[in-house]
Amino acid sequence: MDGTLAAARRWYAEDLRYKVPVLRNPQLIDAFASVSREQFVGPGPWRIISDPYSDAFLTPDTDLRWLYHDVLVTIDASRNLNNGMPSFWARNFEHLDIARGDRVLQVGAGTGYYSAVLAEIVGSAGRVTAVETDPMLASQTRANLVNWPQVDVVSGDGRTVDVGELDVVIVFAGSTHPSRLWLERLVEGGRLLMPLTDESWRGFLLRAIRRQNRFEASSIGVVSIYPCMGGRDEEAGKRLRAALEGLPPGKVPICALHVGDSSSDDAEKVWFQGPGFWLERDPVGENAVAQT
Repeated sequence: MDGTLAAARRWYAEDLRYKVPVLRNPQLIDAFASVSREQFVGPGPWRIISDPYSDAFLTPDTDLRWLYHDVLVTIDASRNLNNGMPSFWARNFEHLDIARGDRVLQVGAGTGYYSAVLAEIVGSAGRVTAVETDPMLASQTRANLVNWPQVDVVSGDGRTVDVGELDVVIVFAGSTHPSRLWLERLVEGGRLLMPLTDESWRGFLLRAIRRQNRFEASSIGVVSIYPCMGGRDEEAGKRLRAALEGLPPGKVPICALHVGDSSSDDAEKVWFQGPGFWLERDPVGENAVAQT
């Protein structure tokens, strides 16, 4: 049975390679093939959603191979809390170019499945700080990750946890603005990936890369995701929704992220202003969007 499961995990990981596709980061595939998903989703039968827009179904048995497909697995249906879609997070990890030895902050660890995948990618020389705001869930996550000593599970607010310098910050819940601390702790070349979402939980995936005292910014696609506790501002959410209205999905014309408030001199450059930061519009990207 162990051999059958190992083969199922490898098939699942290789399927992600072609589906995402994973082209730059082959250790990502090995990480998905190494981590036992059943360790993080509880005993079967499982409530499974084959894609975000389909109805859930309950597996007819407890065959662990149900888990080794690109599907959502429900953790808590009452809270709409799922173990996320593997292809979605594999694609996000691919865009972050996570390497051996990297120091990663994961905000929103859930039950720890993707924390374990990240730990496999960074290896024993790396560090993953997995933050979960729900104390009971954090306790469960800590137990689930006992075999990955490079992971430190923290119960608290991921927007305020300070673990020093970071190569990667990846956020698993939607906010209207980044934490100032995330940006301050990124080293040169450090990457932030976060869902920037409005009040309907919809928005886009914002990627920012530190280049000395500035941040390159881009969208890597659309997202609909659970909201981040402490990361929501009602008025900013409304402004974001208005800014996104009429744009082709995922085509956000931005080129830079700036910390602080914009000045009157910046008025024509501002695409979106949120608490403590603003996004600079990209005229080239804006023209390209207008022509589509």
